[in-house]
Amino acid sequence: MTANEDGGEDRHEDQLTVDERTATTYRRTFLKGSAAALGASAIPVSAVRASTEDGNNDERRRTPDTARSSEGMVSTVHPQATAVGVDVLQNGGNAIDAAVAVQFALNVTQPHGSGIGGGGFMLVYVAEEDELYAIDNRERAPLGATADMFLDDQGEPIPFEKRITLGEAVGVPGTLRACDVVLKRFGTQELSKLITPGIELASGACPVTVDEHLASVIQEEQSKFNDAARSVFTPGGTPLKAGETLVQEDLAETFRQIKNKGIGAFYGGEIASATAGVVQKHGGSMTEKDLARYNVTIDHPDVGEYGDLTVRTQSLPSSGGLTIAQILQLLEKLDLRQYGRRSPETYHALIEAFHLAYADRGEYMGDKALVDVPWQGLLDEEYVDQRRSLINFESADLAEVKPGNPWDHQPGQPYRIVAQNESNTAPSERTNQKRAASSLQSDLGQTTHFTTADSEGNLVSWTSTIEQFFGTGIMVPDHGFMLNNELTDFDAKPGGPNEVEPTKRPLSSTSPTIVFKDGAPFMTVGSPGGKTIITTVAQIILNVAEFGMSPAEAIAEPRLYDDVDPEVIWEPGLPSEARQQLQALGHEFADEPMPLGNAQAIFAQDGAYLGVADGRRDGSVVGL
Repeated sequence: MTANEDGGEDRHEDQLTVDERTATTYRRTFLKGSAAALGASAIPVSAVRASTEDGNNDERRRTPDTARSSEGMVSTVHPQATAVGVDVLQNGGNAIDAAVAVQFALNVTQPHGSGIGGGGFMLVYVAEEDELYAIDNRERAPLGATADMFLDDQGEPIPFEKRITLGEAVGVPGTLRACDVVLKRFGTQELSKLITPGIELASGACPVTVDEHLASVIQEEQSKFNDAARSVFTPGGTPLKAGETLVQEDLAETFRQIKNKGIGAFYGGEIASATAGVVQKHGGSMTEKDLARYNVTIDHPDVGEYGDLTVRTQSLPSSGGLTIAQILQLLEKLDLRQYGRRSPETYHALIEAFHLAYADRGEYMGDKALVDVPWQGLLDEEYVDQRRSLINFESADLAEVKPGNPWDHQPGQPYRIVAQNESNTAPSERTNQKRAASSLQSDLGQTTHFTTADSEGNLVSWTSTIEQFFGTGIMVPDHGFMLNNELTDFDAKPGGPNEVEPTKRPLSSTSPTIVFKDGAPFMTVGSPGGKTIITTVAQIILNVAEFGMSPAEAIAEPRLYDDVDPEVIWEPGLPSEARQQLQALGHEFADEPMPLGNAQAIFAQDGAYLGVADGRRDGSVVGL
């Protein structure tokens, strides 16, 4: 069956015209190949188990969930959200329709990770056009934002733990606008239809059970809740526990208003008034005008290459695209395959490449609408060769490396601002500061990623967020959705490319990615994790491209993370012998391992899709 463009009643394929049937058949050849014999069978977990060391039984890194199908695929972090997306595909919707329905469902089942009070980035591959679009729905600073709004009376940054709860931390939300725009441009069904499962979940008509992850986050974050949030997540002063039912009637009613009146009900009127009001109550400047003027941008992604793969990732204000591309470019000529994936040499190269790329990231990157970024210079072959030459396999030298000067390799001259290494703030003052424990925690989770595919070859890779778990902790009273704290992604101290400015989008690490091979989509991938998203996605791509791992192995493989800080964060499974050798080179390791990211991916293989949901949380992937 196929859906009418106006979302009306579907028609059976035998009711289509000859031209329509021919076009449908042509588009679906993308997936057919040998897939007929594969059907939609799930692959047994035992068949894809990846080997591990030093923590192979750690329950925080379980074997990925996998499924194979020729008709479509949905991979999310929650089974009920996955089921909602699959139902849309089964009832004639395309991958874009399914992704929007999943977004609303996740707002209910994972209210701590994303929702209409936040924003994000998404990539949409439109098979009929053979074109990839980047939908930027990043939150924006309100018109009243000031460069010094995160400084105290002494001109010092407000402590991060307090900063994330302030009204000033709330950016103008973009998720709902993105849902509306992508449906009108690429979808086949109406938003009013796709929000309905979210209403059923929020109202309790389709019960949502609190899982272990949500219960633990409520317990950890309850101290920052306002009264509205406490009434939902800690009723009577007691945090909801795993196994209890989560009912969000105010959110259900907000969804009903959006269903009946469209997104104008959110960006204007009663809901906008309530949103601006509660932000101002907590010290922020957001107004109804800020909400009314918000819009997404549609752009083309950044492009990097590794071997025969073309990696297309979100462009600025997400630093993911440029930084992943630079990391992969730094690593490709090192021929890491000769050493092995878990060798000290490979880990050493990763850590040093991370140091180099993050030094440049912090020095040069910001919202490209307001900042001139030397993106060509950052990826210039001669410049990358110069930076790579700093990697010494005999010692760890780059933990405090300074940014390079890509402007020497950038055509022309800066046209909006001077190169940041010529600014009044020295690079080392902004980019090479010791990572505080609080900022470390902010790097490690919080956000959600999901991905969808349909039988016509359309793909969506969407990372959606309200920043920290439960954002600011501020729920809009009587409307049931949490507000983000995305503006804490700006630098607290003014002077760099990522300083606060009105209408500006804060720098992000969000990296929804679609990888191409031989000109065709090969893999969608993304992850939550703050700044660790970049290294998670880069390592998954490296695992596939350099080390020939299967999709499940590539995602299960233990990860590590570093930026401009000497301390390396590592996962269970990273061999103790390798750590000892790396420490002998001069690397510093955190005392204890911790999970990094939670990737969701879909691979196009042999005429079918192979979906993978990370085992680090309770990911769920289902094929039609």
